[in-house]
Amino acid sequence: MTAKLIKGTEIREQILEEITAEVAEIKAKYGKVPGLVTILVGSNPASISYVTLKIQTAHRVGFKEVQDNQPPDISEAALLALIDKYNKDDSINGILVQLPLPKHIDEKKVLNAIDPDKDVDGFHPVNVGRLMIGGSEVKYPPCTPAGIQELIVRAGVETKGAEVVVVGRSNIVGKPIANMMVQKGPGANATVTIVHTGTRDLASHCKRADILIVAAGVPDLVKPEWIKPGACVIDVGVNRVGEKISEKTGKKVAILKGDVDFDRAKEIAGYITPVPGGVGPMTITMLMKNTLKSLKFGLGIA
Repeated sequence: MTAKLIKGTEIREQILEEITAEVAEIKAKYGKVPGLVTILVGSNPASISYVTLKIQTAHRVGFKEVQDNQPPDISEAALLALIDKYNKDDSINGILVQLPLPKHIDEKKVLNAIDPDKDVDGFHPVNVGRLMIGGSEVKYPPCTPAGIQELIVRAGVETKGAEVVVVGRSNIVGKPIANMMVQKGPGANATVTIVHTGTRDLASHCKRADILIVAAGVPDLVKPEWIKPGACVIDVGVNRVGEKISEKTGKKVAILKGDVDFDRAKEIAGYITPVPGGVGPMTITMLMKNTLKSLKFGLGIA
């Protein structure tokens, strides 16, 4: 048996088309489009690359996109004042501050200064609390976990009553996806176990999983013998393990591996995400979905 690939690149295209169509409908009816501002402090190459992709995607789906670049020596007070300005701007529905920030700025203070109703990354403590409560309280689930859930649902994998094992306990992926999968409702209603580096007999827990979500940041951590035959395996890991020359560009590119031994695991699992091309493309996609939600909340149509 060879697992069915859950391709994030294909599902991303479906969702972006849906968002584009909905934005056009809202613009025609209400004369408004979602507004997204990205604040970039300094010139970190990785941050610039990531922000550029966000900008391109926002433009593609018809958003108003504001790119606010700030020098690396901007004061914390000035950055907080900038966030306050966008908090009060009715044309802006989502505010992103690209991390990391320079060392003289308290990242926690900056992120907590964003209006929770414009926190489309879903990291503000208020939105974390909303996620914990679940149901109609949830506004903006964190983007990577939301993307994971979307992949599972659109692949047609049954979650109701399923044994879900999450490998990893980060605030960005592990904890929120575990919380989301245990809630009542479609795409959830599962029995969830979180495992981590302190877990005894990690393999036995993984082997029980109908849905195995791996976000540990360790290349090839999950071996094929840890996987229940027919299970759905979601590999969140993106680990750089070397470089190679791209056949397309002739330039050096990173060799990426996931947290699951993909080549052997795909012969046992029923569904599996590749790395790259699985979970990765979903993060910015769900950011766009959250920003659209923010506009809809403001219009009273969410």
